[in-house]
Amino acid sequence: MSVTVRVPAKVNVQLAVGPARPDGFHDLANVFLAVGLYDEVTVTEAAELTVTCEGPGADQVPLDRTNLAARAAELLATRHGRTADVHIHIAKDIPVAGGMAGGSADGAGALLACDALWGTGASRAELLDICAELGSDVPFSLVGGAALGTGRGEQLRELAVGGDFHWVFAPADGGLSTPAVYREFDRLTPDAPAPEASPALLDALRTGDAKALADTMANDLQPAALSLFPSLTETLAAGTDAGALAALVSGSGPTTAFLAQDAASARRIADALLRSGTCRTARVATAPASGATVL
Repeated sequence: MSVTVRVPAKVNVQLAVGPARPDGFHDLANVFLAVGLYDEVTVTEAAELTVTCEGPGADQVPLDRTNLAARAAELLATRHGRTADVHIHIAKDIPVAGGMAGGSADGAGALLACDALWGTGASRAELLDICAELGSDVPFSLVGGAALGTGRGEQLRELAVGGDFHWVFAPADGGLSTPAVYREFDRLTPDAPAPEASPALLDALRTGDAKALADTMANDLQPAALSLFPSLTETLAAGTDAGALAALVSGSGPTTAFLAQDAASARRIADALLRSGTCRTARVATAPASGATVL
């Protein structure tokens, strides 16, 4: 028997970052928006825990027990007094190491798939608790839609969204280490203020106003990402020149995200980005997208 779960990518329409905490994390006001680029995670009963992966960037995905999907299976199994004897297969379509929470999505997908396969009947609260143990972005991968993440991003308040938003995502050649980006943020921003969500941005999401969202989007990690990966500046400029309402680095990067007025504009921006030669590919997607879903 197998269970397959589809899980979405995310973009941070606001990522406000506070100073480093004693535990090494940062307090965040992180406005997540799930977008329609998906990984699919399939779990099958097996003699032992194994992981395989296919799709773009699969060669960069760890196949040992450091993979968040494997860790999710082990955590759920331990809580329910069983062994995590499953084969986990990940079909990647979310850019790897691109600041779009692909690894976190796989962790959430494996968790939900194992819960369904084993019939553990875990409550939503228990699943979210395991997600928070796995990583700061994992709870949102389970929930999807739109949410404000506080604490280190794992404490979620779901947000209303008044319509569809059209996006273009441009993965770069190469990756960025999230810890390295945060270290660079600390170097560049020694006196970071306490993070707060923008009321105007939350209102733009609620009303579905793309222009208002464009005017309020912000990513405090962007200067650090650009410092470590300067060529992203050219990609951002190419998308802006092509008519994007707004352009920003997604999360810790190096994927760049472009908000478009409508579907036709998104396609034109994607074509222009490809012609510019400043990115590896360009993907069109809409938001919000549903969270982890059993297929």
